[in-house]
Amino acid sequence: MTVTVLVPVYNETRSIATVLRKVVEKAPSAEVIVIDDGSTDGTSEILQRLNQELPFRLLRHAHNCGKGAALRTGLREARGEAVLIQDADLEYDPVDYPKLLEPLRDGRSAVIYGSRFLDPRRSTSRWHRFGNWLVTAAVNLLFRSSLTDVETCYKVFRRDVLGAIPLRARGFEFEVEVTCKLLRRRQAIVEIPVSYYGRSYAEGKKITWRDGVMALWVIVACRVNPWY
Repeated sequence: MTVTVLVPVYNETRSIATVLRKVVEKAPSAEVIVIDDGSTDGTSEILQRLNQELPFRLLRHAHNCGKGAALRTGLREARGEAVLIQDADLEYDPVDYPKLLEPLRDGRSAVIYGSRFLDPRRSTSRWHRFGNWLVTAAVNLLFRSSLTDVETCYKVFRRDVLGAIPLRARGFEFEVEVTCKLLRRRQAIVEIPVSYYGRSYAEGKKITWRDGVMALWVIVACRVNPWY
C-alpha cells in the first residue's frame, strides 16, 4: 500500500528539520507533502534548504490559512492509497507509523486514530486533557461513538474514504469535522495507542480555548445540519 504523509507547517523553526528527518527515516517509501501555511519566522527558508536534502514535495500558502486549509491543499495533491497526518512539532513520534498503518494494511479498518489516552506515556497538561475530554465526549454523545481522542494529530485514512468527505474546516476544527462526518457515514474508526510529548505555549503550542469553542460549534453543526 502506498502512503502519503501530509505535514502542515506554520512557524516551526525549532522542530521542522528534526520532524522531517524522522518522517523520511520511518517512512522512506512514502510520498511526503509539506504544506508551508504562510510561515513568517524563517521556517520557509529552512524548508527550502531541507528540500535540497530530503525527498518531499513542498507546497506553500502565501498567507496563514489554518491547519484545515493546509490539509485540504495537501490532500488535493496526494497520490498515496493511504493518507497519514503528521504535525510539524515534536509532540508525536513517527516511530508509531507501523502500528498506525497495520489495521489499514490488513483490512481491519479504513480509518485509524492514534490515541494519546490509551498509552501511559502520554504527557498533557490538565487543561488540555480536560478540553480534549470535553470535545471527545460531545462527539461520543451526539454520534453514539466511544472514541478516546478526537483531537489527536495522528489520523490515517484510506485516501478514497477521506476524499469522499466534503471538508470546509480552515483551522483546528478539521479534527472534529472529519471525525463527525465519518461517524455520520457510519465509518468505523479504530484507535491505536501512541506516545505523546506535549509542549507548552512557550515552546510553540498554538491551539487555544477559542479552538475548543469552535470545535464544539462544528460538532453541533454536523449533528443538526446534514448539509454542513
